[in-house]
Amino acid sequence: MHELSIAMGIVDAALDEARARGVQVSAVHLRLGALSGVVKDALLFSYEVACQDTALQGSRLIVEDVPVVIFCSRCQEQRVLGTVQSFACPACGEPTMDIRQGKELEVFALEVED
Repeated sequence: MHELSIAMGIVDAALDEARARGVQVSAVHLRLGALSGVVKDALLFSYEVACQDTALQGSRLIVEDVPVVIFCSRCQEQRVLGTVQSFACPACGEPTMDIRQGKELEVFALEVED
């Protein structure tokens, strides 16, 4: 399962940071792009599994969904796509593959307890 290996990587990184700082992690904050290739529900479940029998057991994975943003060369604007079924500007219909946001899979914060 792809999501389990990702969750295990997240847990390992958070455990390393917790050990380095001498803190207990209560939550991991993650940005997840619509084009990341990761299924959010599967990742949430996998995170719980990966945390079992570690210092992160009982911590939460808080996922911030990141929409797909493209750049339209005709409008000269960045636009949020309503669907990933069509990579065209939602304002003018110009096709584009200039993706500016939506591929993210990054831990951006840890909530810790002293």
